[in-house]
Amino acid sequence: MILYGLTSCDTCRAAQKALEAAGNVVDFVDVRKSPLDAAARAQFFRAFGMALVNRRSTTWRSLSDAERETSPDALLALYPTLMKRPVIEAGSALYLGWGDDVKAALL
Repeated sequence: MILYGLTSCDTCRAAQKALEAAGNVVDFVDVRKSPLDAAARAQFFRAFGMALVNRRSTTWRSLSDAERETSPDALLALYPTLMKRPVIEAGSALYLGWGDDVKAALL
């Protein structure tokens, strides 16, 4: 299982802790330190569409209107912290966030 997120994100840490407590081996990828490559971004956009871009983040709020008009893929390439997190890869399935639906599926 791979968890993509930020080391500093409370939700990502909570997800990792819960998943490991449930007996899963979790590889954590900090997208700030190891940004997603083009193939991973494409895979995540196919799975989640625009929900992948966190429009409530501090990073999004700091962007200019012109920057916000940039393609979502290019934005995530430039600003990896714009990704909604965590993204969890469990086998061939992908999950976005750490809501009750994701917890029910993975725990």
